[in-house]
Amino acid sequence: MFYIANKIGTVFLTLFGVASLVFFLFTVLPGDPAQMMLDQNEDSAQLEIIKAKFGFNLPLSQQYFFYLNDLSPFSVHSKNAEDFSYYDPSVYGGWKLFSNAYKVWVIKAPYLRTSYQNRGKPITKILKETLPNTAILALSSMIIAIVLGIFLGIVATLNKDTWIDRFLQLISTLGMSVPSFFSAILFSWFFGYVLHDYTKLNMTGSLYELDDFGESYSIVWKNLILPSFVLGIRPLAVIIQLMRSNLLEVLSQDYIRTAYSKGLSKYKVIFNHGLKNSLNPVITAVSGWFASLLSGAIFVEYIFGWKGLGKEIVEALNQLDIPVVMGAVLVIALLFIIINIVVDFIYAYLDPRIKTI
Repeated sequence: MFYIANKIGTVFLTLFGVASLVFFLFTVLPGDPAQMMLDQNEDSAQLEIIKAKFGFNLPLSQQYFFYLNDLSPFSVHSKNAEDFSYYDPSVYGGWKLFSNAYKVWVIKAPYLRTSYQNRGKPITKILKETLPNTAILALSSMIIAIVLGIFLGIVATLNKDTWIDRFLQLISTLGMSVPSFFSAILFSWFFGYVLHDYTKLNMTGSLYELDDFGESYSIVWKNLILPSFVLGIRPLAVIIQLMRSNLLEVLSQDYIRTAYSKGLSKYKVIFNHGLKNSLNPVITAVSGWFASLLSGAIFVEYIFGWKGLGKEIVEALNQLDIPVVMGAVLVIALLFIIINIVVDFIYAYLDPRIKTI
């Protein structure tokens, strides 16, 4: 129970730190979001209305308090409709706990506010539309990296110090060195343009696309191939190196020599005894990379035109649509924390020596 309570406390403290960091970071960004919303039709009266609506005219300390108040599942709001913190059930939802003549205390889901540019669209709705596409892309990339990485790591181990081993190490080194945006441009051009007649792959495209009549969306799975492979190159390279080095280390242990002395073949020793004990560092890499892929997909999604969270962040930054960026960062941070907690329990399953509770 102490372990679970400690993890819950860590989650809240981490999210509080991330929320505070992104607030102060994006609040001091150059540019005026109110003027961006008015575009070229700048009017002083309308400018003041917009600043009052989104709280730009409030002191920084009050903006910070109201931001944390919106994120908190337990929050306090004003009953005065003219106040920035006015509680509108249609906006916040939730349930009233108690109230007095001036304030109301509510329990609700975290409120991420609305977009500055996208006609006041709620951030939660934007995330629901884009996050699944990014999750599918990240999951596909990770599956490719895990399957190929473990397989090629075993191949490199079985062929230690041969040309196959050296070739795989060279490929993995290149994979870790080449930036994702460069790989995306290269793969998009080569497989989507130069070899298009053979691959039938597109240079750009998302998972859902409108039909020729513009009436309905259909799933285009082939558009997932290039971005998922490009996004999986770097974790694939890391997994190959980790799998090779850890498997070689495990195979040098005494219990492995005992297994050989019993007459077991090399393949049985590796798959029955060595593989499971070599996976802990790989799981560490997988957990870190999967969470990183959710944020690292920004450039890959933008280059391939993949309508996910990464592409949405780039477009929001270009338009100073700060709530979208802040909401996306918080969601990515939450996913990163959840993934790492799940990995702790996987550790305990793979290695009984690790105690979690």
